Amino acid sequence: MGGSSCGPGAHLIHLWPPHFTFSGHHPWDLGPHSGPALLVSLASEVQDLHLAQRKELASGFSKGPSLGLLPDVPSLMDTLSYSYCYVGIMTGPFFRYRTYLDWLEQPFPGAVPSLRPLLRRAWPAPLFGLLFLLSSHLFPLEAVREDAFYARPLPARLFYMIPVFFAFRMRFYVAWIVAECGCIAAGFGAYPVAAKARAGGGPTLHCPPPSSLEKAAALEYDYETVRNIDCYGTDFCVRVRDGMRYWNMTVQWWLAQYIYKSAPARSYVLRSAWTMLLSAYWHGLHPGYYLSFLTIPLCLAAEGRLESALRGRFGPGGQRAWDWVHWFLKMRAYDYMSMGFVLLSLGQTLRYWASIYFCIHVLALVALGLGLALGGRSPSRRKTGSQATSLAPEKLREE
Repeated sequence: MGGSSCGPGAHLIHLWPPHFTFSGHHPWDLGPHSGPALLVSLASEVQDLHLAQRKELASGFSKGPSLGLLPDVPSLMDTLSYSYCYVGIMTGPFFRYRTYLDWLEQPFPGAVPSLRPLLRRAWPAPLFGLLFLLSSHLFPLEAVREDAFYARPLPARLFYMIPVFFAFRMRFYVAWIVAECGCIAAGFGAYPVAAKARAGGGPTLHCPPPSSLEKAAALEYDYETVRNIDCYGTDFCVRVRDGMRYWNMTVQWWLAQYIYKSAPARSYVLRSAWTMLLSAYWHGLHPGYYLSFLTIPLCLAAEGRLESALRGRFGPGGQRAWDWVHWFLKMRAYDYMSMGFVLLSLGQTLRYWASIYFCIHVLALVALGLGLALGGRSPSRRKTGSQATSLAPEKLREE
């Protein structure tokens, strides 16, 4: 084990351009280059090491290894090896240098399970792939670019964004599940369940390394560190804010750690707007990214204000009905915003949104105004540590 971390091994980061994801207009386009994220993460890990060393010198005694702390500054060769690591070189997921080092320094790699976790994770991928092919064939995106599309009735135009976003989700579900399976097949990102690892960040609790092969084999492991998508959570969570947590989870950790926390504002909504702006820039320069990402803060403000103003006034049955309506509107908001992601251009995105009368923007503004009028609290003042609300029973999770 890598000393300070709970789990096999010890380090990680992406280098630009070696670690990247497919970009462009290919049907399996997976988004932005992620190399800069890895370099930022590695720099932060090295800075944390320097700060810990200074505190140790100032105090005059050693506190021992800290959770997630690097044992020393990586050499140039270590950095290049990490940057060119074959795990995740095409599609991710993002992983820290510490995670990479833990993988290399696993004391008993033969005790880390891979086949059974891989099969358990991979089984939905063929179904999602078939659903992607079917939905993209029946509802091709190119239809939205044609003039004839805008002669269709309003209900047909409104409905079309639903299968477009469905195909969008299925495509990413397959790609990210396959990417996770690549990590699992290599035993990459495996930590004991007791470590309570988080996607992207790794272990949150310290676990002593096993002293023998038998003890290592007796441990229960998971691959939460490299988990990049929670399909169940994405589809069944109630709130817009919760939906973001379940999508591209390792990158969401990076955004929260290095962008959101350092945002030049204290408000949750303004911090989210700052984070979404930089996330749009990370994806590329297509205007559709900015239009979609910068719609998210409006939706966050609207749902936060209105929910705090009204939901608590209902009984259990009323709150259940509220959650169903909230979930339905959350999915329509993501349908709406996904059109900017797939159409990309300013003109085509605005043309589609205008054809459905900017309904989500209007609805969000009305909800925000109503929430303010009823005295709803700002989302930044609400408890952020609560569990995400979900509509489907836990047993429906794929794992």
